[in-house]
Amino acid sequence: SRGMGLDGRIGNKFLHAGPGYGGSCFPKDIAALARIGQDHSFPMRITETVMRVNDEVKARMVEKLRDACGGSFNGKTVTVLGVTFKPNTDDMREAPSLTIVPAMVGGGAHVRVIDPQGRREGEALLPGVDWLEDPYEAAEGADLVVLLTEWNEFRALDLKALAARMAYPRMADLRNVYSARAAGRAGFSQYIAVGR
Repeated sequence: SRGMGLDGRIGNKFLHAGPGYGGSCFPKDIAALARIGQDHSFPMRITETVMRVNDEVKARMVEKLRDACGGSFNGKTVTVLGVTFKPNTDDMREAPSLTIVPAMVGGGAHVRVIDPQGRREGEALLPGVDWLEDPYEAAEGADLVVLLTEWNEFRALDLKALAARMAYPRMADLRNVYSARAAGRAGFSQYIAVGR
């Protein structure tokens, strides 16, 4: 992805590893393209594979988080930083959080969510979670913190203060905002990234 990103016609902005794509346009357009191919008996295999892989990536993220919680979400407290499909929007359409958060809640986790703009839509779409405003308060006694949307507010956290408040200082950075080295220096016993 680094090499492809050097091509100015492509750029690197949308080539970062993460928990899957979402949003209002790209998922709809990909599905429409696949459907057009099916309707004309000309399957769009690459497009269909992209859709399948995106679903698999979201499921794989759930498994990463379950493993980080010792194999089960039951009884664990998980803090989720960001639930919109990208920063600087309140849009939840096709967001990876709509797969990941319900899987944790369904597995018995107590999930605390913080999102600068996602609460208005998120309250209806993510039942069974607690909404908070402060990441440090949300991390109090948590077993795992999950960085799911790369809001600027989450790019400059005091990782040492965050880890100190947690029962088990473990971080799943699904947007690769931080590094294992920085998390380790801050006191996190476990740091999980994507594609590193």
